Amino acid sequence: MYDVPDQSGKLVVVTGANSGTGKEAAKRLAAAGARVVLAVRTPAKGAAARAEILAEQPDAQLEVRRIDLADLASVQEFAEKLAADEQHLDLLVNNAGVMTPPARMTTKDGFELQFGSNYLGPFALTVRLLPLILAAPAPRIATMSSGAAYLGRIGFDNLQWERRYRPTSAYAQSKLADLMLSNHLAKLSVDRDWGLVSVAAHPGYTRTNLQTAGAALGRERPSLLNRLMMRYNPLPKQDVEIGTEPLLYAAADPAAKSGEYYGPAGRFGLVGPTTLVRNPKSATDPELNARLWQVSEGLTGVSLPSILRK
Repeated sequence: MYDVPDQSGKLVVVTGANSGTGKEAAKRLAAAGARVVLAVRTPAKGAAARAEILAEQPDAQLEVRRIDLADLASVQEFAEKLAADEQHLDLLVNNAGVMTPPARMTTKDGFELQFGSNYLGPFALTVRLLPLILAAPAPRIATMSSGAAYLGRIGFDNLQWERRYRPTSAYAQSKLADLMLSNHLAKLSVDRDWGLVSVAAHPGYTRTNLQTAGAALGRERPSLLNRLMMRYNPLPKQDVEIGTEPLLYAAADPAAKSGEYYGPAGRFGLVGPTTLVRNPKSATDPELNARLWQVSEGLTGVSLPSILRK
């Protein structure tokens, strides 16, 4: 089991912290001494996760705050309230996501659900929180991508999947975009001397509710085919305690390097201990990353404050 380095005195925000890798990351960062904000869409679920963590870690410092990454107004409200209450934010963990809804759905702002929730919402949150993050002594952002990013491409002519929606391809695009965001932040930090460490990770094939929740969106439950595939899938799988460790390494380990990508070292890159993994070629293209950033600013209406553009 990965031993999270001491996080005493640090303020951490973890999105999607009510279940899966988000809850596990929040629990272990809090156990290492961090004060952790559980950033969740449903406060009741966040409160339940908080109670569960406190049952194991009675001294954990945990706070629940609401954010809906599929609603840019909610993202703005979260960021503004946090900035009003805190002097700095040491670590942002972009973890929340949705996976492969069977039919095309949209966010409150009209974006395709996966691109909006998995990428544009976290993009807007990250940019809005950057001044607060950069005020920290050792600012850091950890972003959860996916092995699906290797199969992704950024279709600038069809970002919202208004034509030929394919659930898996849309998911892969959104997770590639997350990786490109992380890498572009790392480059901006070097170019502008921010001192920010931006690191990405993926969990391999980890048992969480992500697959079942996504497959059931728009339905009462996943289809019979989805349920059979999830039950009898022969691929190697791992529990959430191990699957969260690449994200924890990206978030907290002094050896994790800005602009790098970490994931499981075992079979097919799906299970096992954390290792440095290869970035998809498209995620290392500075011009492509910058183009996606520019497009994202236009779509969200969120851009770097002038003081950070220098």
